[in-house]
Amino acid sequence: MKNPYLILEKPILSERSLTMSEKEGEKQYVFKVDVKANKKEIKKAVEQAFNVHVVSVNTMRMKGKPKRVRYQKGWRSDGKKAFVKLKTGESINLI
Repeated sequence: MKNPYLILEKPILSERSLTMSEKEGEKQYVFKVDVKANKKEIKKAVEQAFNVHVVSVNTMRMKGKPKRVRYQKGWRSDGKKAFVKLKTGESINLI
């Protein structure tokens, strides 16, 4: 298996993702992950990196947006988000 830190690029700490992680019961966290990673690889990477039990993983592809710097047009790169739900009573300290 790959190094878990090559699959998990960074946690997404937005207002919406922080409210999902503060709910009682099963907590849910959002990570930016490698575009080629599948759900099984993401689950194993989170379990190894944070020593928790993952209940489910949902993924979402994000298409790159158009970008313009001065007079040059371009595109931001595509990405992938993973919504990871943990077992009841477990949590990850991201802040």
